[in-house]
Order: sequence, then C-alpha cells, then structure tokens
Amino acid sequence: MARGPLEDVRILDLTHVWAGPLATRILGDLGAQILKIEAPMSRGPRVYPTIPLGSFIGGEPGDEPWNANAVFVKLMRNKKSIALDLKTEVGRSTFLELVAISDVVIENFSARAMASLELDYEHLKQANPEIIHVAMPGYGLSGPYSERVAFGPTVEPMSGLTSVMGYSAEEPRATAMAVPDPTSAVNATAAVVTALRMRDLTGKGRLVEMSLHESATSYSGPWLIDTQLGHEPTQIGNRHPELTPHGIYPCFGNDSWIAIGCRSDSEFQALCDICELEVDRNWTLSERKANESVLDEAIARWTCDRYYDTIVESLSIGNIPVGGVFDTERMLANPQSVSRGFFVPIERDTPIPGNPIKMDGISSDDWMPCPKLGEHNEEVLEDWLDYDPDRIQALYDDGIIVNRPPR
Repeated sequence: MARGPLEDVRILDLTHVWAGPLATRILGDLGAQILKIEAPMSRGPRVYPTIPLGSFIGGEPGDEPWNANAVFVKLMRNKKSIALDLKTEVGRSTFLELVAISDVVIENFSARAMASLELDYEHLKQANPEIIHVAMPGYGLSGPYSERVAFGPTVEPMSGLTSVMGYSAEEPRATAMAVPDPTSAVNATAAVVTALRMRDLTGKGRLVEMSLHESATSYSGPWLIDTQLGHEPTQIGNRHPELTPHGIYPCFGNDSWIAIGCRSDSEFQALCDICELEVDRNWTLSERKANESVLDEAIARWTCDRYYDTIVESLSIGNIPVGGVFDTERMLANPQSVSRGFFVPIERDTPIPGNPIKMDGISSDDWMPCPKLGEHNEEVLEDWLDYDPDRIQALYDDGIIVNRPPR
C-alpha cells in the first residue's frame, strides 16, 4: 500500500458511486490500508451492453470490462479488493472478523441498509468496541427524509446551492456535476482523522454520522445570510456580487474562453490601459457596477480577436487575475499541472488526478492502481484472518467470495 502518515490505519471500505469512494481514495493516498469490500455484482455483469459513463480506462473494455470502468478505476487506487457477499451469514461473519482487526468502517448506503444487514454501529461495536463507523447516507440516519433515496444531482437543489446559479430567475441551473458528492468526501476524510484522534485520547470508538444534503448545505453561507437579512439572492451568471468586471469572455478560436476578474480600482485601471478599453478608466466600483453590461461588451470586443495565451501574457503583466476556461484536453496539457506532476499515469498510461496535498512523507511513487474485482481475496483472508486454503476454496465454491461477476 502507499506510504504515508496514516499507514497504520486499517479501513474497511463499503462505499459506492462517488462521495464515499473519493473519501477513501484520499485516505488511501495518505497511506491508510483501504480494503474495498465489494458485492459480487458490484462492478456489473461480465458483458457490458453499453459503454459506461466515462467510457473504459485506456479506451478499450478488454477481456474483463467490469475491471475497466474508467469512473470506477479513477476512484479505486491504493485499495485492495475482496468480493464478499454480505447478504449471506458466512459472508457477514467473515466481515465481522475483519471489523475486529480494523480501525474504521465507512459506507454511504441508505440509512436502513446497514441495519437490515445487522451491521450497523450497534453490531459493529460488539465485534470491536474501538471501531469507528462513518455512515454517509443521503439525508442522515434520522429525520423525515432519512429513508429517501439520495442522488447528488437531486440532493443539490435542496441544499440552496442552485438557487443562485443561472443567468436569470427564469432559468434555474444546477452544476451538472453533483457538488454534494465531493464536498461530502472532503468532510468524511476530516471526520475520519478527527475520530481517530478522539479515539487516541479516549480509547473509545464511535459512530460518525454525515449526510450528503448537509454537506452541500454547509456551502450555502453567503446567500443564506443574505436571505435572513431580507436581501433576496439573484442569479447573476458569471458575474460577481461585489466585484466588477468579473466574467467569462470569448477568445479567438473555436469555443475558446477566458476568465477575467478585477479586485480593485488599480487592477481595473491596468485592464483599461492594457486592453485600451473604450470606457472611463476612473470609474469607481459603483460606477462600474452601474455600467456592467457596457464594460463586459468592451472587454469581449478586445478578447475575441486574440488567442488565449496572448491574453494571459498581456494581463499577467498588470497582475490582473486571469485564467483559461479549459476542456479536459487542455486541462491535462496545462503546463502548471504538468510541471507539478499532478496527473499520475498509473492506470494503463492514462493520466489520473493526483492528490492536491503536498507534504513530506506523501508521494505517488508507490501508489497502487485499481485492483481487479476480488484480486486480494486470498491475500486478505490468509494474512489478516489466518484462513487456510481449503476454507478459502470453500468460500469460492459457495459463491461467498468471487473474482469475477457471477453472471
């Protein structure tokens, strides 16, 4: 496993989709021993009838398409896999043996899933009183919505985040990327290290409860306060509620755009001078706000005749905040990311996002690629639980563990 500050921490990962798997990926990058507990059919059937979201890693399904789903692979580095059927009594008891020698169980099932398997915190702590159980259901473990099915794009509008998105009140928008998932993932990693610290101090495990909904709602601060003060938020597109100019402007070329923002009068004056804008360079902020559309049109007339790189070079001289609006291809080729080695080619020479945390003791040099389904069945059962080969073979024969989808 990867080396890092959490290398003595053993985590049983029952997560799925995005929020939970991203949390455990971050923890794995930091050195935690992540054991992915997978259902036999968790990666889908043997033959994919359609191309999955994000396609196949490396562009081809290969002989084992269930091990090549690009979105899944991206989230599964630095983990080991055991494909264990928890809906069987033998599978459940094997899992509880793993709980007894682990530090954390993390899952983002519905609120009722773990209880229905008799694997909720009350049962987990019987196997290990020091276990930390991180539960991440969509709406938490209590409340009138607790048993609802949750999905990032449907939770997001309930958080208030989308109420200020879009270009007018008649055109509500969502992020189209399910912001509650990554925000929940970051919160979950903080929750795990906090709970571990508390256990060091008290010697006790605990239940850590989170929700996709509340993680997203916690990002609604400014407009929530505005509403409480009687100021109704409005949709302003790419503009800023306080700063002007601030927006996205067209560059020369096919679908090429650039972001420009000015934080002060001096930056605005520098922008006017560099771009030779046909506006009054001495406008105050309130005057710029009053003439926002005129200002945006003037900037767009200047940017549309110039390439992105030329604009960046010109505006950087005046210390004006500027940045490109990149598609995936340009993002991967961005010299800043390339020079820092952010994208790591550990999956069939496919660049995978790295870890934004830079510190001594953390490196991608020893990262492991995504494991195959059930790749570590024998290793984990032999080394962690001292099972002998005959017992492991019996689990295969009974379909309790698998290393390929049963159908």
